[in-house]
Amino acid sequence: MKAVTMVSIAAVAIVGTVGLIGCSKNCETCKKPGVGERAGAELDKAAQKTADAANNVAEKTADTTKKAVEKTGETMQK
Repeated sequence: MKAVTMVSIAAVAIVGTVGLIGCSKNCETCKKPGVGERAGAELDKAAQKTADAANNVAEKTADTTKKAVEKTGETMQK
């Protein structure tokens, strides 16, 4: 009975060790980001692009407003 128990414990230990080594984070397939990480990265990119576009629109609006004010001032001086 003791021999069967020792063999069983050894088999479980070997399977556990192989499982830990096989599923370690150093393997090539484990380095790829998961679906959630990829979706989060895409959302971050989209948010950055939206913020950049909003900044460009704000800058162009400010430039146009400044030019309109300058032209209005010139017209009023005439």
